[in-house]
Amino acid sequence: MTLKERATTAFTAVEADLQALSRWMYENPELGHQEVESSARLAALLQGHGFEVTHPAHGLNTAFEARVGADGPRVVICAEYDALPGVGHACGHNIIAASSVGAGIALAGLADELGIRVTVLGTPAEEGGGGKIDLIEAGAFEDAAAAMMVHPSPRDLVDPSVLAAQGLTVTFRGKESHAAFAPHMGLNALDAFVNSYNAISTLRQQFLPDDRVHGVIDEGGVAPNVIPALTRSRWIVRSGTAERFETLRAKILACFESAALATGCELGIEYEGEPYTDLITNPVMAALFSANSVALGRAMPTEAEAGPEGAGSTDMGNVSHVVPSIHPSMSVETDSVNHQPEFAAATVTPSGDQALRDAALAMAHTVIDMANEDVWDSL
Repeated sequence: MTLKERATTAFTAVEADLQALSRWMYENPELGHQEVESSARLAALLQGHGFEVTHPAHGLNTAFEARVGADGPRVVICAEYDALPGVGHACGHNIIAASSVGAGIALAGLADELGIRVTVLGTPAEEGGGGKIDLIEAGAFEDAAAAMMVHPSPRDLVDPSVLAAQGLTVTFRGKESHAAFAPHMGLNALDAFVNSYNAISTLRQQFLPDDRVHGVIDEGGVAPNVIPALTRSRWIVRSGTAERFETLRAKILACFESAALATGCELGIEYEGEPYTDLITNPVMAALFSANSVALGRAMPTEAEAGPEGAGSTDMGNVSHVVPSIHPSMSVETDSVNHQPEFAAATVTPSGDQALRDAALAMAHTVIDMANEDVWDSL
């Protein structure tokens, strides 16, 4: 058998276990930094197939690092497994986790023969927690030659656009007073929020096409006859590049600052970790992945060929700025989109299982090509 046939055989031997793992995760979603059982199950499966596993890893309780191969360039396959509040695995991280583990197991018996090291890296808290950023800072990617993962999506795309982003919590603090007979003695924190919301809405006319700002209000007051002394809202600011993001964020901060000034309220801003960056898709890896996906029966066009689509954000973008990386999208048959509960349900259909298989094998076969063609210096 060829190396790719051997990798396929190794994957097929555990495919039913991986499908069961994906379904278990769908039924038992865990939020970011709370993925205790998910990370343990993934780590145990890898350990049972010849990987040396460290769990917890790199100072994160729900991160793990599974290693195989004695020497050579190190390829990191990232596994995500955190869910979303309210809608569970509506971003398909159950497929990401199972396919990344599957790719690792497919390569485990070939690593020494290929002269490479393979790491399956468990990366918690992608949905706003920035787990990969913490792992970068902890040195998890320090000697990596390449990194990859595959993300479920409504369509197939080898080089999807990813927006730079950062979450922030905004508080306005004012002063309570009776809303009827002494409103002049209060400072209305709800007015401050409304002013800032309206200012951002007005600013949208000057947004660039890739700019995105969205927010929700968590606290807006306690009673209609009491001037609200506190409002708290959560926002995400996104843009097409890290540079544009910094410009847009400054404009958004000015909206909050002006609202505080106008109402006399005190402004507080708390950032949710470091910003996510845009994604740099490595062209050599992308070309190999696309060819392997086509060989598996799944077309994998570029964004230029398929046309642009709506973009989200991921801390895999940060990885791509320090390690040559790919982050293809792989379609699941559904009329829904990511972050809808219908998308979560689609991840455990036959189409979801096919995406799991295709993602795992396309990654494994791409790594085999990278080793056989000795592409490391050209990445």
